[in-house]
Amino acid sequence: MKITAAVARETSAPFSIETLELEAPRAGEVLVRIVATGLCHTDIVVRDQVLPTPMPVVLGHEGAGVVEAVGEGVTSLAPGDEVVLGFAFCGHCPSCSDHQPGYCTEFMGRNFGGCRPDGSKALTDAAGAPVGSHYFGQSSFATYALAAENNVVKVTGAAQPLANLGPLGCGMMTGAGAVFNTLAAPAGSSIIVTGGGPVGLSGVMAAAARDYATIVLVEPVAARRELGRELGATHVIDPAAGDVAEQLRAILPGGVDRALDSTGIPGVIQSLVGCLALRGQLAWVGVPASLEATITLPMIPMMAQGLSVKGVTEGDADPAVLIPEMIALNAAGKFPFEKMIRTYPLAEINTAIDDQHKGLCVKAVLVA
Repeated sequence: MKITAAVARETSAPFSIETLELEAPRAGEVLVRIVATGLCHTDIVVRDQVLPTPMPVVLGHEGAGVVEAVGEGVTSLAPGDEVVLGFAFCGHCPSCSDHQPGYCTEFMGRNFGGCRPDGSKALTDAAGAPVGSHYFGQSSFATYALAAENNVVKVTGAAQPLANLGPLGCGMMTGAGAVFNTLAAPAGSSIIVTGGGPVGLSGVMAAAARDYATIVLVEPVAARRELGRELGATHVIDPAAGDVAEQLRAILPGGVDRALDSTGIPGVIQSLVGCLALRGQLAWVGVPASLEATITLPMIPMMAQGLSVKGVTEGDADPAVLIPEMIALNAAGKFPFEKMIRTYPLAEINTAIDDQHKGLCVKAVLVA
């Protein structure tokens, strides 16, 4: 079938809107009419080849839509089902069997390979040349996408419009999951979150939903600090106003129980160690600007104070569990993620990227 898609053809170049040919679903696959797709930082770092995926390719990995057709063997989904598309995983390796699909042994190939696990591509351009597909198991910067049955979550009946639900499949799941699953502090705890983008603000909302007593957001943009307060932050810090650890300890002299970094900036992650209370825990989820990025940590203080630091993929989450949980929290008024969203037509993807980089919107969602 003919579809419209945003194609990444050159490193750091604008996306091109093209008509492509999409194959019919194979065994185990579903065809989804994409209603909307969140624009994620990971899409941009892949376009810029910080995380390399073969080009040309259709990116997009926060899709939401309606099942149009199913391939042979698909039993859990049917045409007409409203769905959110998550990341791809094999479903049978030790991590997948332990409900940790973000650490699937085939994660990199299935999500960044630009093809099916067997190496085939489902897209061709007007000249008949292959175009990368199945990015994060979906390639949803398009009007239609193919996905495997196990990375599709049915959301029929959600209180939010379907067009708002796509970001739950990656960015929001990453921030919320890191708070719910990785850091997992009890009610009454304290947390500092660095970065007031969609991932960091999802961490703020998750901490509020879990009744943390003190939620501190560190963010340089004033409008995002104010949005953070609206979403549940009890305190906000402008990093330009001085040393973050000093500002944090003016609020919590003994330090903070948990820390979540969504920036991926090594210096920011390192600075958070100085914010932690005894036995404090730090998780970082942000993608760094370079594959060679490193952090340096103080060994003796970390040992003496019992501190722990962990990198986290996809919020340590099982999408089939966490996506419905976030939807339920939203319906109860405890995870108001819609306040972050601004929509753009798919054809205006390059404008949406510029606006997001300039801080003119928090979470851009592309409507197909």
